[in-house]
Amino acid sequence: MPIQVTCPSCLSRFTVSDKFAGKKGPCPKCKKQIAVPEKTDEIVIHAPRDDAPKDSKGQSVLKPIQRTETRVTGRAVAITVGTIVVMLAAAAATRLWDPVPWWWVALGAIALAPPAIYAAYGFARDAELAPLVGSELRNRLLILSAIFPALWLIYAFVPMYVLDLRQPSDMSLFVAGIMLVIVAGIGAFAAANALELEFSGGLAVAGLYLVGALILALIAGVPVASLNGGSAPAERELLFETPPGGPASGAPQPPAATPPAAGTPSAANPSAANPSSANRGAGR
Repeated sequence: MPIQVTCPSCLSRFTVSDKFAGKKGPCPKCKKQIAVPEKTDEIVIHAPRDDAPKDSKGQSVLKPIQRTETRVTGRAVAITVGTIVVMLAAAAATRLWDPVPWWWVALGAIALAPPAIYAAYGFARDAELAPLVGSELRNRLLILSAIFPALWLIYAFVPMYVLDLRQPSDMSLFVAGIMLVIVAGIGAFAAANALELEFSGGLAVAGLYLVGALILALIAGVPVASLNGGSAPAERELLFETPPGGPASGAPQPPAATPPAAGTPSAANPSAANPSSANRGAGR
């Protein structure tokens, strides 16, 4: 068996017959003397031991696991596109609803979550890892579909409590931006853990949902912040409570009549407030 030899001077590699093992000779390239290694110095790499079951021909009966590529089906695309079209139409029709009930806005936030999360997971997941499928994916989508709409409760009511605002639309754009960053971070953490993603992938999932919700709110004319930090126009405020039999929201109210104070002439004797009427009564 030939012996592999490396010249220490010119680093040339060549093979010599095993009958020259342990002898010296000139390098065929630089002509300097080199020593051929002994046969005992040779390193032999053995193949790993294969204890797998084999058939009569000595072939392994175990089959390698084939990776199944998960592709986006036409049905999933059709459902996602159809959901988006329906929600856009519903948002446009909301402009005809004055004022907008809070439960309608909450219903839109809940309905947007499943298609937005599913669509974002398709491009945010690691392509080198097996994707979540079937009931496992469905259950995780349902969990996030409950968490993501709840983020809007944090966005709306934390500034109202801290800043003593009358409604969420009274917050300034600066406060709204801070709250969006906070809820996006919470949503990214939840999505990364539920869908087994990196934090950047979870941020992409939460960001797509929040951006989609803001676009729908813009189309529907639902105020989420105020440009000048003041109150939003009354005609587009959310209807949290309608007084029974009361006037419509935003209608001007007449000033309430103030009863006369006790001890004044009008309160003690109505005729004292008008002397002419008292004189006419005396003449009669």
